[in-house]
Amino acid sequence: MTRVYLVRHGRASAGWDTDIDPGLDDLGRQQAEETAITLAQLSPTKLVSSPMLRCQQTAGFLSAKWDNANVNIEPLVTEIPSPDGYELGERIEWLRNAMAGTWGELGPRYTDFRDQVVNFVATRDVDTVIFSHFIAINAVIGHCIKDDRLVIDSLDNASVTVVETDASGNVSLVERGRQADTLIR
Repeated sequence: MTRVYLVRHGRASAGWDTDIDPGLDDLGRQQAEETAITLAQLSPTKLVSSPMLRCQQTAGFLSAKWDNANVNIEPLVTEIPSPDGYELGERIEWLRNAMAGTWGELGPRYTDFRDQVVNFVATRDVDTVIFSHFIAINAVIGHCIKDDRLVIDSLDNASVTVVETDASGNVSLVERGRQADTLIR
């Protein structure tokens, strides 16, 4: 069995309605450092990050603990895309509504996004730490427990969800990440 550690990025410096790709704020950097200290006890494993700056910065803390280990950038574990034509300020309302529903209700573009995230995780053949996002990690949790909701767990920033994969592409939930009231901003 292969272990995959799904790390939600630290707290971002801006919300969905003000910045398309914010980095971490001071608290986010502190959260990333604390998670890196916890994960550093693993022997160095493969590191993968969403292309979004907040994930890359969160990954950087663990990379530094492992002598600047390489972090592979993977678009398949990025943030859920907002619909075409939505202005920056409109995205937050769309996201709040989407989070109250299911993948099936969002349609093929979004079920494809979910399936790509899950497939990427399912095909890991070495222990891997993946730095990703609230919705993407929830997609993996939902797959494991056969729940179509977008939000299963209110994952805290810099929390770690652990899954195992096998050679047949099965994914099983080992440990849910730390929960918190998540402010979608």
